[in-house]
Amino acid sequence: MKVSPIRKNAKLRPWLWPIRLIGKFWKSPIPPGLWIVNKFFQSVLDINNDIPWMVHFTSRVTGNIEIGENVWKSFAISGGCYIQGINGVKIGDNTIFGPGVKIISANHSKGNIEFHENGKSIVIGKNCWIGANVTILPEVQLGDNVVVAANSVVTKSCSSNLIIGGIPAKILKENR
Repeated sequence: MKVSPIRKNAKLRPWLWPIRLIGKFWKSPIPPGLWIVNKFFQSVLDINNDIPWMVHFTSRVTGNIEIGENVWKSFAISGGCYIQGINGVKIGDNTIFGPGVKIISANHSKGNIEFHENGKSIVIGKNCWIGANVTILPEVQLGDNVVVAANSVVTKSCSSNLIIGGIPAKILKENR
């Protein structure tokens, strides 16, 4: 009888049985193992402790961030993100983003890198999809239903119902 790789792997790590058991009854969109690690880093190690929602343990979130309904799921699941909200970041309902996203709301002052320049907030509309490794720079405003292609650098604002991508990001086509 041939043993599947999953069962073979389970025999090597028998200490994971409580997480596997919890996973069978888990109702959260965050897998139980990731939920435990995120909570440990946020609550015990005080990483992203000032943020009132769960943040992935490899991400860093600072400043004034406002999120809409269901956006917290992307914060909890997508790793390697950096969200800097010195001038403010507003993310609309049901917006999702991939791993490695960088949202930077303020540039350093040209004369002194210890200070940041004041500017407008970054605003991301409702039902947007921001691909992996996207960088969104200060004062950008994205309309509703915008898709940003992976590895793009968004330097300028755009209206609703568009697909944008590239470095710098430009309109690729209309999102219907």
